[in-house]
Amino acid sequence: MESMTTWLVTIAVLAAVIILDLAIAVLRRNKETTFLEAVFWTVFYIGAAIAFGIFLPNWSSATGQKEFFAGWLTEYALSVDNIFIFIIILTHLKVQKEKQQLVLLLGIMLTIAIRGLLIPLGAALISRFASIFFLFGAFLIYTAYALATEKEDDEWKEGRIVVILKARGLSTFTIALVALGITNLVFSLDSIPAIFGLTKDPYIVTTANVFALMGLRQLYFLLEGLLSRLIFLSKGLSFILAFIGVKMILEAFHGIGIEEIAGIHIPEVSLEVSLGVIVASLLITTVASLTASRKDGNEII
Repeated sequence: MESMTTWLVTIAVLAAVIILDLAIAVLRRNKETTFLEAVFWTVFYIGAAIAFGIFLPNWSSATGQKEFFAGWLTEYALSVDNIFIFIIILTHLKVQKEKQQLVLLLGIMLTIAIRGLLIPLGAALISRFASIFFLFGAFLIYTAYALATEKEDDEWKEGRIVVILKARGLSTFTIALVALGITNLVFSLDSIPAIFGLTKDPYIVTTANVFALMGLRQLYFLLEGLLSRLIFLSKGLSFILAFIGVKMILEAFHGIGIEEIAGIHIPEVSLEVSLGVIVASLLITTVASLTASRKDGNEII
């Protein structure tokens, strides 16, 4: 268990980085984010997450390190998938390129706040009710099924709230921010159970989520023209979510003291296996997507 000092120092450093990012976004709110800027900041945030994970055992544990990387990779992959929706929303609402980065950053900060409320709630439920893993696991399997069966030509449709806001004459900026906020809330309902299926440590859950969200603004502009090539991303994510869902259900049986069913021992999925499955799934999905899109002639020039 991490000390209060570790929590305070971590939160202070992460908050400082987020504030710096917000300040940059505000100062450059009337300028487009260039490709080189997007590459630099994306590499910076990914490098920061990797460095954090490498040095994590100095104030946590070796197990915590594995849990962090498994959680961060899962949350980051889910966040990349979410960018699909962000692009559709901002394009549909015709948000100016110069304004998009500020909308994105404020939306991401709102997501961090939402997850900051949901993570303690999830931790409290897990600590008091071991059987909650049955519910979380079933929900992840359902989400995996929905992802695997969704159609590629499904379009984002304005919700009733967005229609009402438009009727009231609110600015496009405000409507886009509300739309991203609602979307992020829905996404959080998937991501929080997913990471709790990999670790029950609130510190690891929190840091993995924050590192996965930091830099999404720049990643948006970096991937905006490339996402059309990641055609199997949703399928890969659906497999990961289904795997974690099954893992949670197996853990739930152990949590309530059931070790065997019909004389068959219920297996326990190790963290090493979980990390291996996540990494392999993302690699296979990416390679297969790029290979298939290249054959289809969908290369980005």
